[in-house]
Amino acid sequence: GTVEFFRQEFSIPIDKLGEQDRKEHLRKILYPFILRRTKEQVASDLPEKQEMILFCEMESKQRKIYDAYRNDFRNQILGSIETQGIKKSQLTILQGLMKLRQICDSPAIINENEKFENHSIKLTELARELSENISDHKALIFSQFLGMLALIKEKLEELDIPYEYFDGSTSAPDREKAIQSFQNNHEKRVFLISLKAGGVGLNLTAADYVYIVDPWWNPAVEQQAIDRTHRIGQTKNIFAYRMICKDTIEDKILKLQEKKKALAKDIISDDTSFVKTLTREDVEYLFS
Repeated sequence: GTVEFFRQEFSIPIDKLGEQDRKEHLRKILYPFILRRTKEQVASDLPEKQEMILFCEMESKQRKIYDAYRNDFRNQILGSIETQGIKKSQLTILQGLMKLRQICDSPAIINENEKFENHSIKLTELARELSENISDHKALIFSQFLGMLALIKEKLEELDIPYEYFDGSTSAPDREKAIQSFQNNHEKRVFLISLKAGGVGLNLTAADYVYIVDPWWNPAVEQQAIDRTHRIGQTKNIFAYRMICKDTIEDKILKLQEKKKALAKDIISDDTSFVKTLTREDVEYLFS
């Protein structure tokens, strides 16, 4: 049929109205024409991939700042839920989550009038990891926060580790240049990438270590980042680490991720959609 017929018959009912039976009907029509092979089917011979959590124990100065902010936001948010309900409190919850997650990386990256010093257990741990592994391995490092990526850059320069970098604002030619350099230049040991910019289509098989510096709401996004290196053409085993500060919002997000796993596949793509799934109990738990 025509494009208009397709729009009326399938596109509008599926996209706008979410009609499952129409979606199923279209799938049946198209099925004979689509050869869909998952990575597992294509590449059962891919090397092993080990995913681990690297728990980091905040030191006292970072912990003190974290606790002060958490208590402050907890009172603010629960007060707001009490008077306005959870729906109208979503913006405050969002701000609280964002600030606490940034403090887990380093209080130095939160945007406040009062500037904090860089107390970061994650930077210490990352530096230790890289010093131990980087002479024989290449690593990808992902963070959602540009401020944290900037601190990691400083640390790499201090450690004299050559690296490549890109984030969402890097132009396509510069991005391609960085990828080629990392893949082919033995000197470049580390690739720093902003998590949202490091999605589909990137092939970075020169790396066999991956560090996710801050957890993302949707585990599928983290998985995509890790799989930049676990691709056809990879010959080495992959070691992927998620860095999590113990007894913080990150720890709790991890547990909520488990609980909301089914939801995540469909709807949790960013901070706002994560907050929309939270109940009052979830909020109390996150800020406890």
